[in-house]
Amino acid sequence: MLSVFLQAFYKVEYLFSVKPGVFNPPPKVTSAVIRLTRNDIEKLNCDEKLFWQVVKAGFNQRRKTLRNALSSLVSKESMTDDPMFDLRAERLSVDDFVKMTNLINTSRINAV
Repeated sequence: MLSVFLQAFYKVEYLFSVKPGVFNPPPKVTSAVIRLTRNDIEKLNCDEKLFWQVVKAGFNQRRKTLRNALSSLVSKESMTDDPMFDLRAERLSVDDFVKMTNLINTSRINAV
């Protein structure tokens, strides 16, 4: 979830690894140092409030497909046949989430 939020507005660049021994107490994982450079995107091409809700809902239930994870935001019947809804959140790019947000927003408008 954090990676989607960061990649929406920043270029994320891996710099180097940091071994556990430099921390006290040492973690059980190797850490990484990254560089965040602000990209040119001022605003996403979708309803940003809904975008954040879609991303959060998608990652809150990691083992579920997005069709199931997003059922709190939109009914399964109003979701399109787009195969993107049958994927898990970690498989989608920021652009995919924007597209999905627009599809959900359109289905909500058409349902009214």
